[in-house]
Amino acid sequence: MSNHTTGLPVVLVDDEVEIRSAWAETLALEAYKPLAFGNGQEALRALCVDWPGAVVTDLRMPVMDGMNFLEAVRRIDPDIPVIIVTGHGDIPMAVRAVRSGAYDFIEKPADPETMLAAVARAVRMRSLVIENRRLSRKGSGGYEIEKHLVGNSEAMRRLRQRVAAVAAADVNTVIYGETGSGKELVARALHSLGPRRNGSFVALNCGALPDTLIASELFGHEAGAFTGADRRRIGRLEQASGGTLFLDEIESMPIAHQTQLLRALQSQVIERLGGKAEIPINVRVVAASKADLEEASSEGRFRADLYYRIAVAMVSIPPLRHRVEDIPLLFMNYTEKCAKSRGIKLATPDTAFFEELCTRPWKGNVRELVNFAERHALGIDADLGEMAIAGEERRSLPDQVDAFEKRILINALRATGGRAQQTADLLRIPRKRLYLRLQRHGLDREGFCGEAESLVTRDEDDLGQ
Repeated sequence: MSNHTTGLPVVLVDDEVEIRSAWAETLALEAYKPLAFGNGQEALRALCVDWPGAVVTDLRMPVMDGMNFLEAVRRIDPDIPVIIVTGHGDIPMAVRAVRSGAYDFIEKPADPETMLAAVARAVRMRSLVIENRRLSRKGSGGYEIEKHLVGNSEAMRRLRQRVAAVAAADVNTVIYGETGSGKELVARALHSLGPRRNGSFVALNCGALPDTLIASELFGHEAGAFTGADRRRIGRLEQASGGTLFLDEIESMPIAHQTQLLRALQSQVIERLGGKAEIPINVRVVAASKADLEEASSEGRFRADLYYRIAVAMVSIPPLRHRVEDIPLLFMNYTEKCAKSRGIKLATPDTAFFEELCTRPWKGNVRELVNFAERHALGIDADLGEMAIAGEERRSLPDQVDAFEKRILINALRATGGRAQQTADLLRIPRKRLYLRLQRHGLDREGFCGEAESLVTRDEDDLGQ
């Protein structure tokens, strides 16, 4: 059991004492905090907006049945996950409950592993919703590092601690990270959390400029300094005086310009091109690189003295594949930002969607995820299952087998519109086994209701029926 679920509360509602006690014992053994109630009216008093856990309730109860209880819970907070426990004969009613907003349903007698799996998915989803709300509610006064460097993984917690410490030190810093990992975000955090926060943050991408323009961009120029220089231009070093100069892709800066930059940083004085006046500056340099600058300096590709001048402190950003647990939170954060700016109303994706999302290699890191999140919010994203296939060559054989089985289940559910018996018949497996397979993969068949029935014949032919 993940440490993220330790101590999370789970409300249990059933009018039979023995069942409540058995459920509570099972959950307590897995480090949850079970809260057992004999009827829904009592249980409602334990719930509130932003309540952090999940709810497991029987469907048929004398005082308040599961459907009425579900409606009452949704009035408190529609995103509290409610798991319905039902007898086999009441499955149609449980399906209606899911359509009305229940998170999932399981059949009696509830197998402990099945119930724990459903609860684990529910509390993970709830934690995601709560964290996203917390980030959204942050005020705009001051710089909040968690709002900009988003993630609950240990890697991100260490990164935020490192950024806070380096920011306070107010020294030249090198940020290492892969393309799209968020190097400029970290640079802005270093500026905003440090003593220079009231000064300017000035950015320059060294890899995006031709060699002939780098000196002009860094130092500025006087009118007439060269052909086309019809007026004075203030350089980035001068603009950033009193603040921070962010030099992205510094490894691509030509050696000659590295020499000029080193001289300026040592003396804290510059001269504009074509000018004679010495202009004092007071700049903190934050440089970003995809390459190891120490290695580059030992090979003669980067000036060693400049490296030691700017690398007083170093910050390394973990790639997204090393903090997979942050992907759902990042996805929701960026989709909601996009949806809010466009006035779009979004539904929270199900667990199966996030599981597929986490299997993608994300070679473009957070930048790639942001682009996908925006496309999803706008309704123009590609099929997620197809994108996951691209990374399968990196996965173990059992993982690939599981992914293949999951796609078969998804195709069958689409073909039958989510109808359980037809899906079981299509796959030639017992209905109970179908439920177990769906639960194992976190699939909610109600999400496939309404798919075109014309697909049934085609999918049956594909499966050899």
